[in-house]
Amino acid sequence: MNFNNANFEKAFGTAQQLHTSDLPEICFSGRSNVGKSSLINKVLGRKSIARVSSKPGKTVTINFYKVDNILLVDLPGYGYAKVPFSEKSRWSDLMEGYFGSGRNIARVFQLIDMRHPATDFDISMLEFLSHYKIPYTIVLTKSDKLNKGETEERLRLITEELGDLGTGAEIIPFSATKGDGAERIREIIAEISNY
Repeated sequence: MNFNNANFEKAFGTAQQLHTSDLPEICFSGRSNVGKSSLINKVLGRKSIARVSSKPGKTVTINFYKVDNILLVDLPGYGYAKVPFSEKSRWSDLMEGYFGSGRNIARVFQLIDMRHPATDFDISMLEFLSHYKIPYTIVLTKSDKLNKGETEERLRLITEELGDLGTGAEIIPFSATKGDGAERIREIIAEISNY
């Protein structure tokens, strides 16, 4: 597939605004400031197709990008404490509306900051995906911030932290700076687009 053909499609702030689609959708999920936009830009080979912000909690919409015959979906980040309660409620309604709308969700890339243990929000998201039998791949972002020994230790610990949720799931260390892991993510996306 040609990742250079990626185009921003639409952004939706409420579940009622979501358009219907029968295309396979590949989602990127994770807490605020985990690096979703940076990952999408790196995978698509574009500097700013997804807007990167230094302030967490800025992605408040579900953003759709079309690449050939699939949609990439940038989900709003979760777990940012300074977001008002009304915003958290809107986020919850938006996510429930998205996942409950019968869409063709082919895969979720669940992003976790490699430097830190998985948060309760990360675990809850994986439990949700597992419960609804939505296939997922775990991406450990910001891997360039760790040396080789620290990387090996975090890979060992993450399997303990996730327990059964990590069993059978591929775990990919990723760096938006160095590009580590980007090619494997592209391969998974291309495999899905070929079905």
